[in-house]
Amino acid sequence: MREKLRGLSITTKVLLGLLLGAIVGVITYQLPESGFKQAFLIDGVYTFMGQVFLRGIIMLVVPLVFISLVNGASSMGDIQKLGRIGMRTMLFYLSTTALAVIIALTLGYFLKPGQGLDLQAIEIVEPTINEGMPLVQILYEMIPRNPIQAMAEGNMLQIIIFAIMVGVGMSLLGEKASFLTKLFESLNDLIMKLVEIVMLIAPIGVFGLIAGTMSTVGYKAIIPLIKYIGTVYIGLGIQMFLVYGTLLKVFTKFDRKTFYRKFTPAMSIAFSTASSAATVPVSMDILEKEMGIDKEVSAFTIPLGATINMDGTAIMQGIAVFFIAQVYGVTLTLPMVLTVVLTATLGSIGTAGVPGAGTIMLSMVIQSIGLPLEGIGLIMGIDRLVDMGRTTVNITGDAVCTAVIAEREGGINRI
Repeated sequence: MREKLRGLSITTKVLLGLLLGAIVGVITYQLPESGFKQAFLIDGVYTFMGQVFLRGIIMLVVPLVFISLVNGASSMGDIQKLGRIGMRTMLFYLSTTALAVIIALTLGYFLKPGQGLDLQAIEIVEPTINEGMPLVQILYEMIPRNPIQAMAEGNMLQIIIFAIMVGVGMSLLGEKASFLTKLFESLNDLIMKLVEIVMLIAPIGVFGLIAGTMSTVGYKAIIPLIKYIGTVYIGLGIQMFLVYGTLLKVFTKFDRKTFYRKFTPAMSIAFSTASSAATVPVSMDILEKEMGIDKEVSAFTIPLGATINMDGTAIMQGIAVFFIAQVYGVTLTLPMVLTVVLTATLGSIGTAGVPGAGTIMLSMVIQSIGLPLEGIGLIMGIDRLVDMGRTTVNITGDAVCTAVIAEREGGINRI
C-alpha cells in the first residue's frame, strides 16, 4: 500500500488530500460540540497541518518573485521586449476581467439568485470593510519608498517594480554585473529546490485546510444561499472552461485537457488556501517544468496576475450585485450595470491576493451604484466556499495569460 502511494503523481496525491479532507471535514461538522472537536481537531490537528504547509509556501513567495523577476529582466536584454510583455499582460488581464463581469451580470439577470429569498433563514454577518485605495494612489504607490519594507510586507506591485529595475540595471551593466547574474541564477535554482521540498507535504496541507473549512461551514448556512452559490460556480465554470479554453485553443498550441491536468496541483492549492499569492511558487514551477514556458515570461505574468487579475472575484461581484439588488428590491439600470463593469475591472488592480480580499472590492462596487452595504453581510457566512472557487479561476487565468504571452513571444520549449 505504501509503495502504491509513493508511486502516485503529486497531482493525484493533492487531489486525494482534497477529497479526504472534504469527507473528514463534513464528518467532523456532524460531531457534537466538544473540546475534542473544536480544540483538538479543528483548532489543533487540522489547523496545524494546514498552516505548516501554507506558511511554507508563503515563505517562498517574496524571494521567488524577486529572484525570478531579476533573472528574467536581466536576461531579456531587450527593454522594449519587457515593455511589450507588460502591455500585453495588462491588456489580457483587464480584458478577461471585464468579460468575467459581463458574464456574471448576465447570469445574475437571468437566474435571479436573490429573488424570493427568506432573509430569516440566513445568518447575517456584520461586515467589516476596509477602504479601497483610489486608482491614482495605487499607481504611484507601485513605486516603493523602501524596497526592504515592501518585501517585508509582501507588497507585490512594489516588489515587481523594484525587481524589474534591478534586472534592467544588471542588463545595462553587462559584464560588470556578471557576478550578480551568476549569483541570482544560483539563487533561482535554490528557491525552486525549496519549492519542491515544501510540495512534498502539499497533500497533508491541503487535507488540513479543507477539513478545517468543511468542519466550520455547515450545510445549514449553505442551503438558503444554494442558488447564489450555484450561480457563482456556473459563472466560474464558464470562465474556466469556455473563455480560457477558447483562448488556449485560438492563441496557443496547448491541448486544453493536458493544460488543465498539468495545472491541477496549483488549482487544488488555490482551492484549499483561497489565496492567489500562496500559489505563485507552485504555478511558476508547473509552467516551467511541466509546460516548458520560459521563466522570463512566467516570472512577470504570474506575480502580476496574483495581484491584479481577479476574474473569479469579478464573477462573484457581478452576481453578488444582482443578488443584493434583488433581495432589497432594487432595479438595476443600464448606467448602473455599466458602472459595475468599470468599477469591478479597475478595482481589481492592486487588490491583495489573500483570502477575503474580494470583499473589499465588492464594497467598492456596491457603493458605486448606491446599494446598501449591509447586503454584504448576507453572503459573508458562506464566502469562504465561494472564495475557494473564485481563487482557483483567478490563478488559472494567470496561467492561461502566461501561456498566451509565451506563445506570442516564442518563449515555449515544447515538452
